[in-house]
Amino acid sequence: MDLTLEPDTVTWPQTHYVFVEKIGPFATNAPLAWQELHKLLPATAAHNTVTAYFSLYSMPQQLYRAGVSLAAPPQNLPAGLGYELFPGGKYSRFTLIGPYSQLCEATGLLFTLVADMKLPLRDAYNIENYVNDPRTTPEAELITEIMFPTA
Repeated sequence: MDLTLEPDTVTWPQTHYVFVEKIGPFATNAPLAWQELHKLLPATAAHNTVTAYFSLYSMPQQLYRAGVSLAAPPQNLPAGLGYELFPGGKYSRFTLIGPYSQLCEATGLLFTLVADMKLPLRDAYNIENYVNDPRTTPEAELITEIMFPTA
């Protein structure tokens, strides 16, 4: 697995975020959330400019949001999508290069590593930022940034 084990610090900007939210086991709910989101994206993109794909999640709450950022506040969102102005903030970023099927293993490893490193975390969502497009990028070259909210 091609995973950075030393984080760098980044600041995620305030973001207009639309999403499908699921609560419960991530292994089941994350794929379902993405399936629902992808069905709603054509109607969303008809009235809004999508700028990025990323998920927000909270392990303690078992809350997962599959979503996209928009260039401006949303207009004419289809039913089934939530919206929030995500505040962003400071994050410790790790990078995985490879297929999305490695995300569960990578995330588990990073949660253990972050605890061992005693990184000062704040109460906020973790982020998975999908840097490139899986429709046009070979699986082995997919880049996912896995971010932990730091104090």
